[in-house]
This record gives sequence, C-alpha cells and structure tokens, in this order.
Amino acid sequence: MKQLLLSAAFGLLATATFAQPNAKPVGGNGPMITVNKDSHDYGTIKQGANGTCEFTVTNTGDQPLIITNCQGSCGCTVPKCEKEPIKPGQTSTITVKYDTNRVGPINKSVTISSNATNAPSKIVTIKGTVEASTAATTPSSPMKEQSPMAPVEKM
Repeated sequence: MKQLLLSAAFGLLATATFAQPNAKPVGGNGPMITVNKDSHDYGTIKQGANGTCEFTVTNTGDQPLIITNCQGSCGCTVPKCEKEPIKPGQTSTITVKYDTNRVGPINKSVTISSNATNAPSKIVTIKGTVEASTAATTPSSPMKEQSPMAPVEKM
C-alpha cells in the first residue's frame, strides 16, 4: 500500500513539474524586456572624449513595460532612462554617460529595473580603456618671461 501511494504521489509530482513547459500564463506573457546589446565596448578612447553610449530597450511582451529605475555601478557611470510606459512592440533608449576623465580600464554595469516578467532586473555593461591625453600627461613648463623693466646686471 505504501508503495502504491508513493508511486502515485511521485507520478502526480512529475506530471505537475514537467507538463507544458512552454505554456503561457493565463492572460498573456505580460511585459517583457529585450535590449539590443548586453554590452557596449568603447575600445580605446582618449581622456575627456565623449563617453556617451545608448542601449535600445524593446517591449516584446503584451502589456506595457515600465522601467522603474536605471542605476550605474558607480558615480562615474550615469544612465538616463525614460519613465513613461513602453507599449508592446515599442522601444525606448537608455543613454549611459561614462566620465572619461578617469584614466584606465572601464568595466562598469547598469542595472535596469522594470516590471518585466522575463527579467525584472536586467544588467548591461560598458567596457573599454581611457587613454591619458598627451596634454594631460605632459607637464607644462612655464617659460620665464623677463619683464621689460627687469634690472640689468652690471659688469
């Protein structure tokens, strides 16, 4: 009797777990986020160069997608995202500005928080290297200017 009950319980559990893995929830799939790229590579850029890049977000779901927050991993990475709902099939742009006055490798992330059913928290990255500009690395040597009224040495 125990074996029969155990077998029946296992059968029900297996059926419930594996039945219809691709079935959509009742009422549709909700808002879904798709981003045109997971990462932006600046390559090697000069210090002080334009550190702006864009990510395009598409709502591939069947209900409005609402981006609630865009957060950079540090103060040198500042994202801007639209807070207006994105209708199904529509797109929005997230602009990310990196402070290129910081010399060295770039490896930062931006977390996009939304009501998406497929990825409520989507992370995109930026990478590259900021190369010091020659003006910033060469110390300026101030030339000594003599005043026209400077004293003259007597011989």
